[in-house]
Order: sequence, then structure tokens, then C-alpha cells
Amino acid sequence: MMPSLFIAHGAPLLAIENNEYTLFLNQLGHSLPRPKAIVLFSAHWESKTQKVSEVDQYDTIYDFGGFDPSLYTIKYPAKGSQEISNEIIDLFKENGIPFDVETKRGLDHGAWVVLRLLYPEADVPVIAMSVNPNLTPEEQYKVGKSLTRLRANDVLIIGSGGTVHNLRAVNFADNGKIDQWALEFDDWLAHHLHTWDTDSLFKYDTLAPNAQYAVPPYGNEHFIPIFYAMGAADDSKTAKLLHRSFRYGNLSHSVWQFG
Repeated sequence: MMPSLFIAHGAPLLAIENNEYTLFLNQLGHSLPRPKAIVLFSAHWESKTQKVSEVDQYDTIYDFGGFDPSLYTIKYPAKGSQEISNEIIDLFKENGIPFDVETKRGLDHGAWVVLRLLYPEADVPVIAMSVNPNLTPEEQYKVGKSLTRLRANDVLIIGSGGTVHNLRAVNFADNGKIDQWALEFDDWLAHHLHTWDTDSLFKYDTLAPNAQYAVPPYGNEHFIPIFYAMGAADDSKTAKLLHRSFRYGNLSHSVWQFG
């Protein structure tokens, strides 16, 4: 049974950096069973109705500005999979999940930065998926849960975002210190993920310490992919923290495995 993953995509610079986190993601791609396809929910693709990609060949989207010029020359020419897109559509219909099909959009950096580190040859088919910050955590979990069956067919489901993502609080001087408020929030999250305490997790915004700072109301799109990935492993309800580090004082680089 293929696991599902939550992976922090960090800053776009990860695409050209060589550090502890990029090394870990490189190794993770080698250690995982070879997936038949990847279904990826990206924090950088928001929509009010769930979007499912039906794309033969993806363009690379540079949805950021002011970074190293070499970032804008990177291509990640992943292909789609009509077979898996059709399976997702069938599962959404079966589970009453409203959706629209997207036939043109490329891969944003929330997708291609992560995928390029895991599978640099772009040789695994990808189905890009949007996220909806207007849904409740329970509803986001339900979307992921509806796709559980795909994991038995060697499909890797990834939620790409960040557990602590407040760009107004980051320290780009990066002195190596981790802000206490970020650690407290992430520790609370880890405890309730390990125990699969969805009752608490679905109320993280009122129960978790420093939640309004770690997941600001204007930026919850980076946090919510964890519910899609978690829901996809509802059949096993097991969570394992594979990696955690921080950059810029509080920007989390977390990787969670579910199932």
C-alpha cells in the first residue's frame, strides 16, 4: 500500500539549493516504492471547486518574483495520466465531491519544486489538484479520504504546503535560531497527528498554541494540504514524522508520512 505524504515546499530557492532538506527529499524519492503516478494537492493552486487536471504535458509555472534568475530557466516537463484522472473523477462522483476538470494549467512551484527533488527525471505521471481554503478541515479531509483506494494502485498522494508559514514573520537573515512560537505550534501538531486526533486537529485554529501566528487567516492555504494527505490514509490512521527542520527562524520544512 503506497503511503500518502505531506511535504513542505519551502521557498522556491530549494530548487537550486543543496542543504539538509533537499538532500533528504532526494533520498526520499529513492526510498519510496516506485509510484505508478503522483496526485499532488498544491497550496499554490486555490479554487472554490475542486480541480482535477487532465493535462498531457505540463508547462512549468514561475509563480514567484525577485529570486535568482536561474530559477526561471528550470523546466519540469512532467506528463499527466488520463487513466488516473479518470479514476479520480469516478471516485469523486462516487463520494459526492464536486469538481471541475482543468485541461491547460501547468505545474506551480508548490508542485514542481517538490517533484523535481523527489523525481528529477520527471518520469512519473502527475495529476495536479487544487485546494480550497474555504472548506472546513473535515471537508478537506473528506476529499483526501475519497482517494484512499488509489494508494492500493501504487499511486502516491502528496499534499504540498507548510505547517508553519507566516511570511510576515520570517527572518531572512536566518541566524539559525528557531522561534519558540513556531516550535510550540509544530509540537502540538505533531502530537495530535501521531495520535490521529482529528477532533482536535479540525479545531487547530482555536486549540493549537500560536495558531493564528503559525497559520495566519490570510495564509491557511499552505497548512490545509495536510488534511488532504491525511484523509487519503484514513484506512490506516497512522502518521510518522520523516523530517522536520526550520529556515528563516520559523518557516517549517516538515515531511509527514500517512499510512
